[in-house]
Amino acid sequence: MAKTLFEWDYSEYPGAKSYPHLFKPIEVGNLFVPNRIKYAATEENLNGLDGFITDSGVEYMRQRARGVVGGLCFMQGVYMDEAGKGQGYVGQAAAWDDKFIPGLARIADAIHGEKAIAGFQLMDCGRVGAVEVESGHGPSTVPQRLRIFKPMYEMTSAEVKEMIQQHVDSARRGIEAGFDVMEISGIVGYLISNFISSYTNRRTDEYGGDIRGRMQAVVEIIQGVKEVCGPDIPVGIRLCSEELLDDVRGNTPEESMETYKIAEEAGADYISCTLGWQESIYPVISRDIPMGNWVHLAKRAKEHVKIPIQMAYRMFKPDLPNEKIGANELDFWEICRSMIADPLMPKKVAEGREEEVRHCVACNLCLARLFRDAPMTCYINPVCAHEANPEFADPPAAAEEKEIMIAGAGPAGLDCAYMAARRGHDVHVYDKRDVIGGTLNEAKNAPYGDDELWTCVEYQQTMCEKAGVTFHLGTEVTAELIEEEMPDSVVLATGPAYSKIESAGGDSAKLVNLLDVMNGQADVGEKVVVWGNRKPGIGCALHLAQQGKKVTLVGKDKSAGFDVNPSFKWRYVLYMRQNGIVSYNDVDIEEVNDEGIVVKSYDGYRWPVNCDTIVIAQREPNESLKKVVQSEGIELFVIGDALIPRNLSSAIHDGYRIGMRI
Repeated sequence: MAKTLFEWDYSEYPGAKSYPHLFKPIEVGNLFVPNRIKYAATEENLNGLDGFITDSGVEYMRQRARGVVGGLCFMQGVYMDEAGKGQGYVGQAAAWDDKFIPGLARIADAIHGEKAIAGFQLMDCGRVGAVEVESGHGPSTVPQRLRIFKPMYEMTSAEVKEMIQQHVDSARRGIEAGFDVMEISGIVGYLISNFISSYTNRRTDEYGGDIRGRMQAVVEIIQGVKEVCGPDIPVGIRLCSEELLDDVRGNTPEESMETYKIAEEAGADYISCTLGWQESIYPVISRDIPMGNWVHLAKRAKEHVKIPIQMAYRMFKPDLPNEKIGANELDFWEICRSMIADPLMPKKVAEGREEEVRHCVACNLCLARLFRDAPMTCYINPVCAHEANPEFADPPAAAEEKEIMIAGAGPAGLDCAYMAARRGHDVHVYDKRDVIGGTLNEAKNAPYGDDELWTCVEYQQTMCEKAGVTFHLGTEVTAELIEEEMPDSVVLATGPAYSKIESAGGDSAKLVNLLDVMNGQADVGEKVVVWGNRKPGIGCALHLAQQGKKVTLVGKDKSAGFDVNPSFKWRYVLYMRQNGIVSYNDVDIEEVNDEGIVVKSYDGYRWPVNCDTIVIAQREPNESLKKVVQSEGIELFVIGDALIPRNLSSAIHDGYRIGMRI
């Protein structure tokens, strides 16, 4: 008889009727799990530099536990060696000593407080580790491909056995802290995957050689952890189904499936199906990869093992995992970034509130922050990493109700409107367009998954409507309107102004606006210069290149994509190269003439670029209404690109914060 921790009845949940397979129970080992939802272990850099759990880490996990509505909720992977060679993140939780047990117990208690099943992950980061020391450890001294990671040294046989024991000892501490499920991390270039892979394991002893030899350390870890866990605590493992390391002779897919079989033979109670390494040259989780692109790998895994298969990887909405679970091609819907963006996402699905989900846009800012030793934040969720501050997520009602005029129905204005209305203000949003969304109306037309950005607007519209925001579309905010309405506060969220070319020929008929190009209202020739090398300019350049245009990107920033986080920027650089886009950075336009433009570098070098059309994507602050508002003595806030042209994340965060305090 499987052990039941918490009773859940989903019969009255609308989402359980819409997605019945997500809310169907399953036995994992000897544990009864009431649904098929799992928040996957996710680093967040919210813990102390000494590895101890903080209030921020506890509250972060409490919110995600609430979101899984009785499912599996895993805390971040813990590092297990006092020397810190396996530590991959400065704010990673530690479990190398019994002194960490009380803090870990706070996490388990927080998860249990939401009637969710608490998962504990053992994670030695291997060649992705050694964040605070000079060198990392691994099965062999294979050089790093990525400069941000430390050099490696080869572990002795005795050190391998010590590492195995560290897993066992840390598992015991997790059990004593009160966790219900134990998980071993063997993914993305972490230590276990280093032992498994033919790319990084060149050993000739018992822990090297063929795939069974390379799995020997993993087998000993599984068996040791199983022994300390006993029959009632399931032990799972995350393993690569495909390493995507073909260019450096990584494992074949067949070898990867053999590792699944060996893990099952060793006693694993489930496998989380993953793919790719940090060092893979192929993209895996960015938004240029279609939703559900990898789910076939879960089906393949189920053809090789009998234990449950879990999977995340580009499944942000419930329909696909529900379908695949129903077809017996998947057993668990793992969720990571989607619950960074909205910790209550599965709960909202269960309650029939899908329209209230703030969907992840797969920008990977969360990942970029981790590898730059910063606390996690989210591109579109301003509350992320602030869960310990209750007033951040749920600000108190305003001391007095104000009439607030917001100029601009883009992402900045919409988030501000929602928060201000939640606090009790009378909020009116104006936009000269007949539709909401601001420049996202055009941005979503860029290729490589940028259509997913529109989910931000859909969420914001829903929440504004529920909060009672009044919209005045097709109505431009002017000096006359401000004087007529005389609101208590004005928020300028009008988006950026587009820069003028001040040099000779700056009034040429060749010049067209970025927005007109992206919405198809401008005639564009065959040879095009896009002036402005940040994300809007890059999106426009790729949009035109895919139409067969010969595109040159010209910009003032030292590199294209200055406003794009590093984990995604390399994708744009690659696509520009593939689409034949020439990029001139750290330059300006000195002249516009009949043939095209003259480009001038900041060291004085000049050269011509022939073109038929020049697209203005260079942006600057929009100060058109500031003086009018100030002259009336009205409280004024300027947010988003109107303040400083940046990116979608800055717009949303600006709006949220001003809505909190207005």
